[in-house]
Amino acid sequence: MAKKLFIAATGQNCGKTTMSVSLMHLARQKYERVGFIKPLGPKIEMFGELMVDMDAVLMAKAFGLEEDIALMNPVALHKNFTRDYLNGRMNCRDLKRQIVEAVEALEKKYDFLIIEGAGHGGVGSVVGLSNACVAYTLGAPVIIVSDSGIGSTIDAVYLNLALYEKEQADVRMVLVNKVRADKRESILGYLQRGFPTRQLLVEGGFNYSPILANPTLGHISRLFKLPLHGDPAGRSRIIHHIQLGAASSQRVVDALEESTLMVLTSSRDELIVTLSSLYHIPSYREKIVGMVIAGHVPISEITQQILDDSNIPYIRVHETTADIFNTLMEDVAKITVEDQEKINWIKANAENEIDFEAIDALL
Repeated sequence: MAKKLFIAATGQNCGKTTMSVSLMHLARQKYERVGFIKPLGPKIEMFGELMVDMDAVLMAKAFGLEEDIALMNPVALHKNFTRDYLNGRMNCRDLKRQIVEAVEALEKKYDFLIIEGAGHGGVGSVVGLSNACVAYTLGAPVIIVSDSGIGSTIDAVYLNLALYEKEQADVRMVLVNKVRADKRESILGYLQRGFPTRQLLVEGGFNYSPILANPTLGHISRLFKLPLHGDPAGRSRIIHHIQLGAASSQRVVDALEESTLMVLTSSRDELIVTLSSLYHIPSYREKIVGMVIAGHVPISEITQQILDDSNIPYIRVHETTADIFNTLMEDVAKITVEDQEKINWIKANAENEIDFEAIDALL
């Protein structure tokens, strides 16, 4: 029988998927066979003919688990799923059975099974399958991943604990993510005092890193649902800065920082040509990730030719630069299998920042 671990979170974007990748990598160093399942999948994409949660696809492709994909997300919440459920076209008992059967099949195959929840503890309640309910049903010890802080973290954990305890799920650890390196010891010290009436182990996850927080060019392409032109190898480059190309070409170039995505209008021929030319120079290629070229005005024929010949990555959109810039500023990047630079970083740093033995000892 496999050891099981349910990875929960206080909310979205706490780093739950990052933690799943980390634990999969670390567990595989100790256990011969390690599997993954996301019982309830709210963010769906196609894997062949199957509708599967994007995190299940990530783990399948990143760790060679494609043969398990039909089991890795037994309940995929497609667009009309909630309406179908509330209209009586499906019931909680059957959905729960699908989850239990998938977990039982994976338990027979693996020594260690990572079960990833979806969002905060209450996600899935609309179909009778909150994360807390699923964790209890599967008999899996729970780790709650939280953003870093002191008061805010304790408040968020208590809010989620109420539901997990109501469902009698077994929460054993709070794993605090995105910790400021210079305050790590202090923050964890206070948090360890923050749950005096509960036997909860508090551990630190990853220190805050812009590598994990910032999007890749491939993510931006998916965000706008538009193709990425130019060098395909640029898809996994991480964007550390987003700059609006409104000043003169010289001032824009002088202001370039490491790994910059430039947002500019299609009428800025001289700036498009300048950036395309600079992309051939290694020192500038480190600074220029690519361009988002906005606006309804067509790019001139000669500029388009220079742009294509340079092989600089770019996305062509028809909204205004202001709309595009605002969308990018509000976006929160979620890791996918295309983000190889991030995945490699996670694996390398997990060995230094995540105490897998402390987690494994709880199971």
